[in-house]
Order: sequence, then C-alpha cells, then structure tokens
Amino acid sequence: MKINEYLGSTATLLKKEEKEMCNLCGMHDECTPLQTKSAIHDIKAADIAARGQQNVIETATVSPTNEEQSPYTNQVQLKKNKAHMSSELVGKKNNTSLNGDVTEQGESQNKMFPDNDENEDDEQTVHMTVENINGNREEMHDLIQTTEREIQGTSESQREEITTSSITRDISSKYQNNLLSNDSESLKQKNNIMEKEYFDLLSDTSPQVSCYITAPSYILQHLECRIVNSMSSLIVSDSEELVSNVIAVECSDMEKKIPFPICIAIPFTARYKGNYRDIMVKMSDINLQSSYLTPNSLEGMRGSYKGTCAEVKVYKLGIFSVVSCLKKESFTVTKKGLTLKPSMDSRVSLNYPPGVFSSPVLVQLKVQPVDPSLVAYLKTQQDTSYPVVSTSPLIHVKHPSIHPFQKPVTVFLPCAPHPDKKTLGSEIDHKRTASATTNRIIPLYLNRTKSASLRKPGNNTCEPLKLLGFRSRDGDWFGLDDVVVRNMQSGLVAFELCEHLERFVVLHLSSNVENSHLVSFVKALEEAMLSTTACAVLCHQKDNPRRVVILVVPSKDLSQVLRGLRLEAFSGPPEPSRPFQVKEGDQLLLRFTGNIFASSNGKDYEKDYKLIFHLQRKPRLELQIKEVDEFGNYSCPHYKGTIVIYKIPKEKVVHNLDQSLILDENHHHLPICKLPLKLAKHKKLINRPQSTKTISTDPVGALWDNLLHWLAEELSEENATRLFSSLPVRRSTVELLRLKSPGDLTEQIHELLCFWKKSLPKSTDKVRLLARHLRQIGRRDLAEELKFKWEQKVFTEPQQ
Repeated sequence: MKINEYLGSTATLLKKEEKEMCNLCGMHDECTPLQTKSAIHDIKAADIAARGQQNVIETATVSPTNEEQSPYTNQVQLKKNKAHMSSELVGKKNNTSLNGDVTEQGESQNKMFPDNDENEDDEQTVHMTVENINGNREEMHDLIQTTEREIQGTSESQREEITTSSITRDISSKYQNNLLSNDSESLKQKNNIMEKEYFDLLSDTSPQVSCYITAPSYILQHLECRIVNSMSSLIVSDSEELVSNVIAVECSDMEKKIPFPICIAIPFTARYKGNYRDIMVKMSDINLQSSYLTPNSLEGMRGSYKGTCAEVKVYKLGIFSVVSCLKKESFTVTKKGLTLKPSMDSRVSLNYPPGVFSSPVLVQLKVQPVDPSLVAYLKTQQDTSYPVVSTSPLIHVKHPSIHPFQKPVTVFLPCAPHPDKKTLGSEIDHKRTASATTNRIIPLYLNRTKSASLRKPGNNTCEPLKLLGFRSRDGDWFGLDDVVVRNMQSGLVAFELCEHLERFVVLHLSSNVENSHLVSFVKALEEAMLSTTACAVLCHQKDNPRRVVILVVPSKDLSQVLRGLRLEAFSGPPEPSRPFQVKEGDQLLLRFTGNIFASSNGKDYEKDYKLIFHLQRKPRLELQIKEVDEFGNYSCPHYKGTIVIYKIPKEKVVHNLDQSLILDENHHHLPICKLPLKLAKHKKLINRPQSTKTISTDPVGALWDNLLHWLAEELSEENATRLFSSLPVRRSTVELLRLKSPGDLTEQIHELLCFWKKSLPKSTDKVRLLARHLRQIGRRDLAEELKFKWEQKVFTEPQQ
C-alpha cells in the first residue's frame, strides 16, 4: 500500500513534467499543441562524477507530424546528481496495482526519457529546469527513489514494503526541508527577469547599441557584450551578406550557472530584401563552428534603438551576427511522392513521382536567381561563351541521406528564350525587387552588353537548351548530354533527372557549344554572383579639409552615396576610383604614400588601415590627414600624396581569438586602385617682436596715414575704379595690390594711395594733386574736406 501511494504521487509529478515538456515543444510557431505528442529522441547523457554536480547540455529534436514542417530543435539543460533517473519506478505493472491513467503516464514518461543504465543502489534525484511558452523559468524538483531489488513474491513483499516506505519518508522530508531553506532566495532572483541594453564603443565614435539581452537580473550583471567587427571576414560564407555588427557575448563569472535559454535581440539593417533571401541569426563558437537560428521576431523601436532587431533564444554563449542568406525550404518526400513548389519562386517545380524513394527522404531546396546583365557581361569577357543567350536560376538541392532515384524526377524551371530590350529591363526590375542579386549589376558594361546580346537573337524554336550539373564527389561541373531539355510555353523548360544533382542550371544557347566552354562559363557565373563591382570614394570635410572619409560602395549606389556625403558637408576631389571586383568579407588594405599620411585618433601616424567590404553595411573610415614634410612640394600650393588600395581575399585571413591576421605580407603587391590625395598649404603667420615694428614719429607722416585711411573709407567701389585709372599707376600694380587684400576694398584703396604717395618726390604738393584727381572723378566734396583736414590737422578715427 505504501509503495502504491508513493508511486501514485510520483506519477502525478511526471504528468506535470510531461505537460511542461509539451509547452516547451510548442514554443515554435509551426508546432501546435496537437502536434506535441511526437517522440523526443536523441538524448545524450554525459557521465556523472562521484561527487558534486555537473551541467549537461542536451539537444532534443522534435519530429513534426506535418510533412511541410521543418525539423525544430530545442535544447534543455538538465542538472543531474550522482545517478541517472530509473524508468523501473513506473514500469512495473506486474508488481503494482495502479489505475490506468498512472500506467499510461508512466509509459509516456519512459518514452520521453529512456534509461540505459542498470538499477543502482542509492537514491536518485533529478533537477530539471525548463521554460514555458512565455519564457518564465520554473524549477521542478522531483524525488525518485528505487529499492535495491525487485519485489518478486506476494508472501515476502510486506516486510520489504514497510522498509522501503520508511526510507522514502525520511529522505523525502530531509530533501523538502533543504529545498525550502536553500533555494527560496535563488527562486526569487531567477523569477526577476529583465531586459538590459548593452553598449559598445567603436573607434572614437559615440557608443552604439550592441544587443539587448533578456535574462534574470543576477545573470545580466555578469554578461559582457563586445562588438568585434574585425572578425566579420571569418563569419560570412558562400552567398551570405552581413547586415549587423558581430557581437561576442561572454560571462565574466565562469562558475555562474546560466538558466538557459536566454533571449538576445541584435539590431540590424537590411537594405536589400526579396523573396529569395531570408534573415537568420548566425551563432559561432570560439572555433568558428557555426549554426543558424530563425528569429522569433523582427521588431523595431526597442529601447534607444529605432531600427529593427532580430530576437532569438539561445542555449549557449558565443559570437552572434545577423546575416541575409538564400532562403532554404525543406520538404519530406514520402513513398507516395511529392511536388515541390518553393515559395520564393512558384515557376520552379520538382515533381517526385510515387515510388521514387523506398523510404521518406528530407529534401532541402534553395533557388539562386541569375541577373541577365551579369550573363551579358560575362559574354563580353569570354568569346567562347557568346552563344549563351540566357540561363535559368541556379538550383541547390540537398538530400541528407543517399537514396538513388527509383524513378525519374521531372523538373520545371523558368528560362527566357532571349532577353530582348524590353524583357531585359523587366527582368532587371523583377530581380531588383525580388533579390539582392541586382547588386551584381555592372553598369559600365550594361549598354555594351545589351547591344551584344541583341545582335544575333536567332530562331527561338531551333535554339538548343543545355543542362549542367554539379556533384561534390566529382568536384566539378559537367554537361548532361543524355538529358533532353524541352522548351515549354511561357518561358518554362522541363527535363527529367535520373540521378541526384547538388546544383544544376539550364543554359539557353543560340548555337551548339562544347561542354568544356559551357563549364567554364558556369564557373565564371558562379564566381561572379558572389562578387560585386565597387568603387572607392574619398571626400574632404568642407570646414576642416584635414578630415577625410573613405568609403567602398557598389557602383550602382555611387550617385546616392555622393549625395549623402554632400549633405554631411563632405566633398571631393578626387573623383571616385575605377571600378573593381570585390567579394563579401574581403579586406581592403589602405596604404598612404607620398607627402601625406593619416591617423584615426590624431596621434598615431604612418599606419596602414583596413576596410572590410560588406554589401549591406557601407564600409566607412574617417581619418585625420597631415603632411609628412611641411617644406615638401615647395613648387606646388598643395601637399601631395596617394592612397594605394590592396585587396586581401578572406581566404588569406586567419583568426587568432581577438583579431584577424594576414597570412602572407607579399600577396598585395598589385593594387586594385589608387586615390590621389591633396592638402592645401596653410598660410604661415610670422609674429615679429614688438621692438622690430616700424613706428612713425613724424607727425606729418601720421597725419597723412590718417587722411588716407579716411579717404579709403569714404570712396565707393565705382569711385575707387575711376580714381585708379586717373592716378599715374600701372595696371599691373593695381592688380597686385588687389591680390594682396582680395576681400577688403578699403584696404586695397589704402594700399594704392600709400603706393602713389611714396612714388612722388618730396617737394610735390601731394594734397593739392590728390584734391585735383578727386575733382576729376566728381568728388569735389571729398577734395574740399581733404584740404580742410590737412590745414586744421584733424585726425579722424577709422570707422569700425
């Protein structure tokens, strides 16, 4: 009876635990409560030490019942004591007389937590921490005790039941007392969940938001967030594009146990959006082993940040970033077959007939569009690929398990007959709104390639179609001559695949071409889709020419970026550099040569600087420039220098925990572009000692100087011009005096009158002569007043 009583209470607790696990499984949007009855498997337990406790991170994979739902992975942290939980407690139907609900509940719990160990001698305790849908953490403490051996006979079971019940009662009371006394304060702290805004300082700019973390308050005090954008070259891969800062989240107290999962929201800005790309959070560890997390939400106006944030729940700390990558869709192909129509492009279709596989197979599909202008540009670079008229999208298909096709798979792809002038423009607009692939447009060659592609359109009905595929085991592209590609209506082509291809594309040709030429074209196309045509821009600040900004921008965005710089009071020269090809994550090394060098903080000069190119991040570098030798470039009004830019591919970069290093210093001997740099020489002001200044002690000279100042203030610009032509002064002298004081008319007139006075002999009556010239230009009033001031020795204070 005692055994039955304790087994009944245990079954009640297990039922409550199962309900919490179902809530955990239902956190994903696609997993409804009706679908949480799926089995949770692949739980891997670590060995437990003889003393103390150890944290074990385990992964539970939920297999959804719906075929169109992608596998979803939840992670649960289990804190285990000395031994594993035994499933024997609820599995002995023959020895207990529990009701049907308890027996069924015990079987359900055994399925969720299989036990692979033998029965142990000691009592076992399991401390589980789970999270419900709302993110509130609760600690469920279960006490599960088992006896040393099984109850085998009804005649000998009574004494063993009494002994077992007494042991259980004592241990249970002790455990409950310790739980109430030791964990009451920690439970209060863990329930106090808060959101904290973390800031980081980039260079010498103002602090910016790195991320938002939602966790218990006592955990937030020990978390540290740093922006490590120097690692961005090593974060992105393949066709990914970085749209946020790279954030490193660490815990300062290594012994602190973090109640995972915690919520992290990372600000990001995606400038190019479309049906073919998706926003994902990429999590990397210290060895740069990465995994992808689907954001729970993409919210804006969070805290002091007014943009968009990608929010995810994480189960371990590491390096986080938000990337824009090709959208991937997963399908389960059963024995009954399936027709795959991805949401990113409804024109693409893969028809798996019934019986194509002997067992269900998970298929992952990605569609990468190809811009027509990119095809036209490659045709100008390779003469052998000129017959290529157009291409279909590049299809990526992945089968996790190797299953040969039992029946052919029918594939439908869009492939335009030939991009005429109207179609080319519509295709570009469609791609621009649907995908970030339009960033690969090369405007310098667009007009040339349009005419080249229109020169020989050919007969559409006779133009051949060619299928090319890629297999990783072969390591190269190849043409499938035995596959017949049929031209369907509405620009669609269809063909049948008898074997699995990881990547494939259809080429529309104007004439037959050898497979080797087509393979080289597809390789170049695949490489070009990962590259961008960009320019380097250098601008000076108008108010402070010594402050410069350097940007690397796509060629298609050049005019928009220059307008934005003008609004920020930046302007050229020089003109933007010539276009060059650069990939996502490539590093650009800036080296200053000549008589100008730069500093990022105004102190450290003679350094090289680095820009990491990211298509959607607008790489920008602000520097202070200074002349190396102030007496250099003596024959020129400017100091002269040059910025030489070298490209360092990300394959040449390694990682040593905190910074990126260059493998080979000799690889950048060929620059990709140069930017001329000029800095105007500043006017030197010579402050002479007071004793060396000429002080006139002659009262007549002082009176003349005062009268000439007064007269210069009274004359207008028209009167001054007429006076200059009347006085016997050379025109070259007048122009020289004007250049001496270009912005001050009064000073120009005063300098000219002083020059005229000094050129006359001492015996000349200068007052009478000057008065006559004033009467000649029609200023008789000034002539009379000049005579009066000279005779009365009147000193006039100059006007302020």
